Amino acid sequence: MELTWHGHSTWHVTVGDTDLLIDPFFDNPKTDLEPSDIDSPDYVLLTHGHADHIGHAGEFSDATLVAVPELATYAQEELGFEDAVAGMGMNMGGTVECGDAYVTMCRADHTNGINTDYEYSAGPPVGFVIGDTKPTQVSDEESTSFYHAGDTGLMTEMREIIGPYLEPDAAALPVGDHFTMGPWQAAIATDWLDVDYAFPMHYDTFPPIEIDTEEFEREVNATGSDAEVHVLDGDETFDLSA
Repeated sequence: MELTWHGHSTWHVTVGDTDLLIDPFFDNPKTDLEPSDIDSPDYVLLTHGHADHIGHAGEFSDATLVAVPELATYAQEELGFEDAVAGMGMNMGGTVECGDAYVTMCRADHTNGINTDYEYSAGPPVGFVIGDTKPTQVSDEESTSFYHAGDTGLMTEMREIIGPYLEPDAAALPVGDHFTMGPWQAAIATDWLDVDYAFPMHYDTFPPIEIDTEEFEREVNATGSDAEVHVLDGDETFDLSA
């Protein structure tokens, strides 16, 4: 499984022969790429309807969409998507097979909304756990999975459900504070999730979320977590399978 961070909350995840693009938004200072520079993914995953998460989704409307039904309806009617998972999107708690990947939708503690002249419900905000095997109650040491937390605050679901049952190996967590978790809460999330690798995201895009990522590293160390913090450069790839 390869993970490429394009700044903010935008991730390109490759599982086998399947490419998934999460929250495409390239108007951020961490990437030098334009949407046209990205090979068309097989699936586009949207955590919620805020403009800094769906900003360039329409550039990839040939892909199959993964989102809650309300946001999927908006994306189909306004962003040009023809296909959505199961024809209508999915919802929290569900797992869908997306090519070589299995995508499980999780809760996120945040707000939601779409800046448009039309009245749409964007549904609840979510996160995703992406794995190369279908999650079961039997732990699989050979499987690999990645948790994209979306925009969220710290929530006990990370400790009670996502960590022990979905068992992500790595997590991308918002650390910019103000609109989401800041470094100290994201560090607690890292510890609760019991991941091997933690990647900060959703920071430095706008003045209110400019931070020193070393603070996140210090806070993770303070929890006693064994997780390795990787502060990726924009457009940098991390091979999780290795």
